[in-house]
Amino acid sequence: MRAIVSAMVLAPIMVMTSHAQEPVKGEATAATKEANAKVAQKLPIADQKDFENARRGFLGKIEKPVLNADGSVAWDVDQFDFMKGAAPDTVNPSLWRQGQLNNIHGLFEVTKGIYQIRGYDLAQMTLIAGKSGWIVIDPLTTPAPAKAGLELANTILGERPVSAVIYTHSHGDHFGGVWGVISQADYASGKVDVIGPHGFLRESIGESVIAGTAMNRRVQFQFGTGLPAGKDGHVGVGLGQALSRGDVALIPPTKTVGADGGVMEIDGITFDFMDAGETEAPAELVFYLPQFKALHSAEVVTRNFHNVLTPRGALVRDTLKWSKVIDEMLTRYGVKSDILLASHHWPTWGRENVATALKHQRGLYRYVHDQTMRQANQGATIHEIAENIGEPDFAQTDFGVRDYYGTLNHNSKAVYQRYFGWWDGVPANYYQHPPVQAAVKYVEAFGGAEKALAIGEKAFQKGDYRWAATIFNHIVYANPANENAKKWLSSSYEQLGFQSESGAWRNIFLSGAKELREGNIGNAIVSTASERVLNNIPAIDLFDSIATRFNPSKMQGDGGIIQFNFPNSAVSVDLGKSVLFPRAIKGETEGVKSDASVTISRENFTKILLRTANPLVLIQSGDMQISGDTALLTALFSSLDPVDPQFDIVTP
Repeated sequence: MRAIVSAMVLAPIMVMTSHAQEPVKGEATAATKEANAKVAQKLPIADQKDFENARRGFLGKIEKPVLNADGSVAWDVDQFDFMKGAAPDTVNPSLWRQGQLNNIHGLFEVTKGIYQIRGYDLAQMTLIAGKSGWIVIDPLTTPAPAKAGLELANTILGERPVSAVIYTHSHGDHFGGVWGVISQADYASGKVDVIGPHGFLRESIGESVIAGTAMNRRVQFQFGTGLPAGKDGHVGVGLGQALSRGDVALIPPTKTVGADGGVMEIDGITFDFMDAGETEAPAELVFYLPQFKALHSAEVVTRNFHNVLTPRGALVRDTLKWSKVIDEMLTRYGVKSDILLASHHWPTWGRENVATALKHQRGLYRYVHDQTMRQANQGATIHEIAENIGEPDFAQTDFGVRDYYGTLNHNSKAVYQRYFGWWDGVPANYYQHPPVQAAVKYVEAFGGAEKALAIGEKAFQKGDYRWAATIFNHIVYANPANENAKKWLSSSYEQLGFQSESGAWRNIFLSGAKELREGNIGNAIVSTASERVLNNIPAIDLFDSIATRFNPSKMQGDGGIIQFNFPNSAVSVDLGKSVLFPRAIKGETEGVKSDASVTISRENFTKILLRTANPLVLIQSGDMQISGDTALLTALFSSLDPVDPQFDIVTP
């Protein structure tokens, strides 16, 4: 639609002349070199304490690429080997340091009985030696690295079965690889308990399925999935180096930890659980292990500043509650914890160091909350606050609170959004033109595309890449065929990426530059809409996702009620001209009023949704039965928009 609108308004600005000067590509400008040099001077980059901790307890590592079942590479163990020595001019030296730390990979002993598999996915997998087997904490994003990590531990430490799996929270990099550590038979039989926080399934579905298409596209920018690893490309995300590649699985927990937490004995190990929901994730838990005097902080406390509103998209997180949950962790467990470990990064040892880490993390989330609200209550707008947020004093010496993933700039905007929404209070900003129409008007106001280009080039030469990117983006949105503007915009994005301390920011800017130069070629690495996911979510949640594809303009007829009967559930779909409303049928289905009825297995229904099965073939084979007004089924599926997982972002 945006491209159509754009084509309608190109006439006044179509004619372009060539420029002799070409923008810089693939190398740092003088302004970027200067900006990165200032970072190196400001921070104690040479401090080796984190490197000592990241290497502590090393037992062995995976030597070969980790392969998926189909032979594709899930994780290349050598992909970041270039990250040695001092930071190049094209990488923020603080981010380079963090990437070097995250690239230290292998099996590590945290303390006798607790081990971690680190550096083979975005997250870490923790193994606790129970009485009869391994208790696995957070089995990574995809099965292959989880399986390889478990095999490494069994080889070095001795063969042990998996006795339980714990999901710390509802994000895919902490549960998607579960089939790599347990079998479907062990799960189905109840031989292995899978434990998660209350609300886990609801929240993971909300992020992975209902918003999955758009979120997966944005993930490509946040995690730089289309960027080659290298000094002018992908160097990590800050939270970890990268996501592993493959299909994500989703299986429901067999046991949940309630809102009040509580003590649970799991394979001879005592877990003191504390609810941490509505902080880093809507459903999350942390736990203390009294036998080890160890606190596992999940993703509530890691070795960076996290996202309050992640670029991929999610609900805005509550920084005030986040700070208070960390304070409760400090008062309940920090005073008796000799070890602090998490689902990302390396552990912290020593009671005093643990307390300091918790205090600084607590202060960080409280700082961004209170300083945002202080300025907002004085009348400052969202962008003014972000520019003036500053940083807490301890951020100068504690690398564990740096902007490697979330940043004070965009997290302050998230705090503002949580309280006030998207509007900054300025009336002119309440009802603005959409991007393409606004871009045309901006270019006209500049005096045409050539004059706008000249202004943008001048800003670029001065090192003002933010303003240059704004101008060039308007030109590109006004006329996507303007190759000169796309070259300059890509170079502006590139310099912004080269300067970014946040791995997510770097990836976003460099991914934008790459797509402007090479086109939208697609670079998804994981799928949250796989059969393994869709088959295991409640039927009503699946239909809520289907309803988000309903297009009223495609609806034919007056509609009616269709009942879908699955082996263990049933859903009634009220199909109207403008709204598709699903309702879970509870109890006896007999007597429920419907105009059409469909009986089918969940597996076959998923295949229809993914277009890997033909409904007519299923009907002929008896695997799908339809009664009543069959035209309603045609009307339903004909009214659903197709999913476009690779929609355009950097061009209209």
